[in-house]
Amino acid sequence: MEKITSFTVDHIRLIPGVYVSRKDPVGDTVVTTFDLRMTSPNDEPVMNIAEMHAIEHLGATFLRNHPLYGAKTLYFGPMGCRTGFYLLLIGDFESADIVNLLIEMYEFIRDYEGDIPGVAPQDCGNYLDMNLPMAKWLARRYLDEVLYDIPEERLHYPS
Repeated sequence: MEKITSFTVDHIRLIPGVYVSRKDPVGDTVVTTFDLRMTSPNDEPVMNIAEMHAIEHLGATFLRNHPLYGAKTLYFGPMGCRTGFYLLLIGDFESADIVNLLIEMYEFIRDYEGDIPGVAPQDCGNYLDMNLPMAKWLARRYLDEVLYDIPEERLHYPS
């Protein structure tokens, strides 16, 4: 079997950033998959499930309600390795195209107060496993260390 695309990325040299993971033709359009890498793979601790779950609920809610990107959002969810998230958008995008969107989203998460959307037994299969304070901390860290003034090397996978 051939390696899937995400397994061909050099995870030893990969740093937190915003990367185009792949572009797939679907009918007359393109779906762009983004790798929103929040931690350095194999170099620092992975994120815990509770804070990732909170980020997933808040991020998905924000994206699906966004006036420009809501209808273009196909998916936002965690990577199995727990080092970041995947975002799938309808359209042919580059990493730099969505930096402002991500800043908006992570500021929304960082500043969020109140009950996390979808945290009820009828809405979520694991509604008790949430950590909003840590999700907010991780959002702040990603904003400060990656998204604000993002350099070019954090917008393209290492060669």
